[in-house]
Amino acid sequence: MAELTADSTIYDLLKAKPDASEALFKFGMGCVGCAIARGETIREAAEAHGIPLPELLKALGIREN
Repeated sequence: MAELTADSTIYDLLKAKPDASEALFKFGMGCVGCAIARGETIREAAEAHGIPLPELLKALGIREN
């Protein structure tokens, strides 16, 4: 699997790092059961939820690009 970045989908993030769901929940993101997660990137999800991308990426332990 390719390295996770801000442009990876939520689905790929959760597949590679199931424990990332805890960080998503802390930010108020219910992405685990969301149908949009299959095609929405981490970057898009942060924007949609009004979450600063650098903060979310740090919590997830991934880089921007």
